[in-house]
Amino acid sequence: MHHLPFAIDRSAPAPLTEQISAGLRNAIRERRLAPGARLPSWQDLATQLGVARGTVRQAYEVLRDEQLIATAGAAGTFVAAQPAPAARSGASHGGAPLAQAFPGRGETATIFRAAIPAQDAFPFKTWSRIMGRAARRAASTALGYPDPRGEIELRAEIAAYLCLARGMDCAADQVFVSNGYAGALNLALQALQLHGRQAWLEDPCHFVARDAIALAGMQALAVPVDAEGLLVADGMRLAPHAALALVTPGQQAPLGVTMSLARRLALLEWAAQSRAWIIEDDYLGELQLQARAAPALASLDRDGRVLHIGTFSKTLNPALRVGYLVAPPELAPRLLQTVAISYPAPAPAVQLAVAEFMRSGLFLRHLRHMKRLYAERRQALGRALDALGEQHVAAGLSVLLKLPDGMRDTDAVRKAQAEGMVPSALSGWFAQPGKAPQGLLLGVTNVPEQRAGEYCARLLKRLA
Repeated sequence: MHHLPFAIDRSAPAPLTEQISAGLRNAIRERRLAPGARLPSWQDLATQLGVARGTVRQAYEVLRDEQLIATAGAAGTFVAAQPAPAARSGASHGGAPLAQAFPGRGETATIFRAAIPAQDAFPFKTWSRIMGRAARRAASTALGYPDPRGEIELRAEIAAYLCLARGMDCAADQVFVSNGYAGALNLALQALQLHGRQAWLEDPCHFVARDAIALAGMQALAVPVDAEGLLVADGMRLAPHAALALVTPGQQAPLGVTMSLARRLALLEWAAQSRAWIIEDDYLGELQLQARAAPALASLDRDGRVLHIGTFSKTLNPALRVGYLVAPPELAPRLLQTVAISYPAPAPAVQLAVAEFMRSGLFLRHLRHMKRLYAERRQALGRALDALGEQHVAAGLSVLLKLPDGMRDTDAVRKAQAEGMVPSALSGWFAQPGKAPQGLLLGVTNVPEQRAGEYCARLLKRLA
C-alpha cells in the first residue's frame, strides 16, 4: 500500500490510534481496501505516518477485534472478507449499473452474453506460444520509448488486412493502435476538437458511444435506424449542420442490419458538402454470418472524411485491449500529435503477438472458423425458439427475442441473471429507454448447438 487511503491530523482532538483505525475502517467498508489486500506491517505504517509502532499496533488490534482484518503470522496482515455492500443507485445502461456492463475477467456467466467470443473455440495453446515469443522479443529489445502509434509490425499487418478484407486503401502511417474501441474513439474525438458541436448518433447505439460524445462536450442527436441503416435524411432534417456522424455500417449495433449502398453514398455526400466527419465503428463488420463482409464505409471515401475504428475484441479476446484507428492521410499528423501526449498504444508484447497471429495466417483461418461456428449456433438458437413458439429475429451475433406484452426487458434481464444467464435489454441501447421497444438480445457465441434448446427452455421458464 504505497498511498494511504486516509490521513492523520495531529491537531485534531481524536487520538492518533482512533484516527488510524477509523481511516482504515472506512477504507475497508468502502472497498477502497479490498478483501485480501495486504496491509503494511506495524513498523512500515508507523514509519509512513511518523508515529510510534505501538500506536499502529493498537489500531490494528481494534480492527482485528472488529473482524475487519486478520493476521497470518509472518505472512502478514490482511483485510478480512466482508459482506457485499448494499446496491447503490446510479447511472444505468440497459437496466444494470454501469459497473455491471464490464463484468471483469473473473465472471463465469457467458450464456447469452452478447459480443463475447466463444470460450470453447479460442486457440489458447497456440496463442500462449505466440505470446511467449512476443514477450521474449519485447524484453530483449533495446531500451527506449515505443512509437505511440503502435508497433510498425502490427500497423503494417492491419493495413494489409484492411486492404484485403475490407476494401480499404491505407498505409501503416495512417494506422494508430489503441487500447480497444474506447481508446480509439476518444483519440479521434480529442484530435477532431469538436467541442460544442452537434453529432449524429444511431438510435439505438452502444452507451459507450453516447457517453464518449458527451464527455467530448458535443451534443448528441439520436437519428433513427431502419432496415437500411442510419436514416441520413432524418439526420439532415434534425441537425443539418452537425459536425460528426458516428455509425456502425457493417452490422448496426445492436440490430445487425448492414447499411445500404445508397445510404452510404448519401452519408458520404453529406459529410463532404458539410465538411463534417464520419467515425466508422466497424462493429462486427468482419463477422457477417450470411455472406462475405461488406466493404468498409472508408473504402468509398474519396474526400478524406471517414475515420475507421476496428478492434480484436470480438474476433480474438476483449482482454487484449487492442483496437485501431485508421485516419485519412491529411488528418494523420494531427492524430500523431494527439496520441503522443494522450493515448499511447498498448504494451509492445501484446502488439507483437497479434502481429504474428496475423502474419502467420492464423487470424484469417480463425476468423473463417468463427463465422461458420457462430452461424451454426445462431441457427440452432433460432430453431430452439421456433420449437418453443417464440418470436425472434437475427441481430448480428445475437438473436432478438420478443417479450410478452407488458413485460419490461430490464425486468427480464434480472430474472435471467438469477438463472445464471446474461442477455441484454434492447431498451438500454436507445437514447430514451423508457420509450424504447422492449426485447432481449440473446448472444449466440457461447451457446453450443446441443444446448440451445435447454438454455431457451430455462430462460422462458424463468420469464413465465
